[in-house]
Amino acid sequence: MLLTSTQQCLWRAMDEATGAQLIAESLKAQKVEYMFGIVGVPVIEVAMAAQAAGIKYVGMRNEQAACYAASAVGYLTGRPGACLVVSGPGLIHALGGMANANMNCWPVVVIGGSSDRNQETAGAFQEFPQAVRTSMYGRPGACYVDIAGDMVNAKVDRIVSCCPPPPVSLADHGAITEAISVLKAAKRPLVIIGKGAACGRAEIALRQFVETSCLPFLPTPMGKGLLPDDHPNCVAAARSRALLQADVVLLLGARLNWILHFGLPPRFDPDVKVIQVDLCAEEMGNNVRPAVALLGDINAIVTQALALQSTLPMNYYTVFHHVSQLLPHDCIIVSEGANTMDIGRTMLNNYLPRHRLDAGTFGTMGVGLGFAIAAAAVEKSENKGQRVVCVEGDSAFGFSGMEVETMCRYNLPVVIIVVNNNGIYSGVDPETWKEMAKMGDLTSVAPPVTLLPEARYDEIMTAFGGRGFLVRTVEELRSALQLSLSDWEKPSLLNVLIDPSSDRKQQEFPWLTRSNL
Repeated sequence: MLLTSTQQCLWRAMDEATGAQLIAESLKAQKVEYMFGIVGVPVIEVAMAAQAAGIKYVGMRNEQAACYAASAVGYLTGRPGACLVVSGPGLIHALGGMANANMNCWPVVVIGGSSDRNQETAGAFQEFPQAVRTSMYGRPGACYVDIAGDMVNAKVDRIVSCCPPPPVSLADHGAITEAISVLKAAKRPLVIIGKGAACGRAEIALRQFVETSCLPFLPTPMGKGLLPDDHPNCVAAARSRALLQADVVLLLGARLNWILHFGLPPRFDPDVKVIQVDLCAEEMGNNVRPAVALLGDINAIVTQALALQSTLPMNYYTVFHHVSQLLPHDCIIVSEGANTMDIGRTMLNNYLPRHRLDAGTFGTMGVGLGFAIAAAAVEKSENKGQRVVCVEGDSAFGFSGMEVETMCRYNLPVVIIVVNNNGIYSGVDPETWKEMAKMGDLTSVAPPVTLLPEARYDEIMTAFGGRGFLVRTVEELRSALQLSLSDWEKPSLLNVLIDPSSDRKQQEFPWLTRSNL
């Protein structure tokens, strides 16, 4: 359709705006909701246009405070706040806030007025969305846009579009695998949560990672609150001791600067290994060379680690952490095994007298299922509504495993958890077992501590009519245990496969359980 000259003029007028209006509309299109500043010539109209566009304008008394406020909004909302200042002293006063925003990595857009210039600078308005992008992409910080005074009221074509969200960068898969391996080998790991994790809004993935892996954590001042300070894994009350004794530190969006004593002795162990996670490449290796460097978005990297972690075998501490969360306070706990019983003593709590049975004074293996049958028989006759939970190592279970038939025959309310590491103290994985079998007679080459890898103890229970579960992940563990505790119709056995090399943490006085194997 052809437009008349009058229609063309009307159409163009509708599509035109003043420079002030374009600034305000561009900010609004970028989802900037707050503007802080002090008005004066030539930016008064900009503040008025911002209000008209639906942006909340807060008039301040000093440009430095205005810039502090705008940058804090950027941190709190994830979208930059705007700071409006006049030229000369106004901009100079805002520099302190801009520097603070850069150091904190908080996005803020500072808009300053200047003297009139000719039309060749009109392209700055079309490039304005790039300023928001610059403040948010990569390492966030301050961005300054200079507005020529004669452009505030000039008529310009509307070109308003919102920049896409910042791209999410992932760490190299091999580096994630290496980092998980370093954490698994640690005897005293520590997660340090910095404000970079807060800026990355990593709290959901981070909480799942910490609780799944049972890792202790220490928040920096601006990292506090991503996980609550009263979380059982928080070691803030023992900050100095935690820093000094950690042999591996997972540094999540925190800097080894003066706040963390530069990562150096005497505050840190001189041999500490650092796994550094940061969005900024130039931050890597400052003061302490990282054992593993993970470059990318904090939330994305923690999510990567979670995904990889879920495919890796659990260890004793992971299993007991989740079991302890689900056990009723009035359940009777039966426990036997080497590492299984030792670790269970400290991680599986008792709240009532005579509600724990283990290998006792004589350290006898094979007592567990007999004890569990006795406790269940008493419970069934007294009908107190208590569950009997028998936690066994795979070696200990082998001594009297056929007693599961007795449990099924009498329909006793027993839940058996076999913590299966393929051996006595430690075992080997199925692939290693196959390789050893190729080397010759297993009676000559298999270590005496090994048992058949991933033996299906759960199928023994199923064979007699009970409920058997093969468990490899935290999700499977929690699901199977919740079902077994809630359903009284038949006994259950959870065959929980853990890392064959899993071991207890090093003991300071190991004389009682030492082994030369």
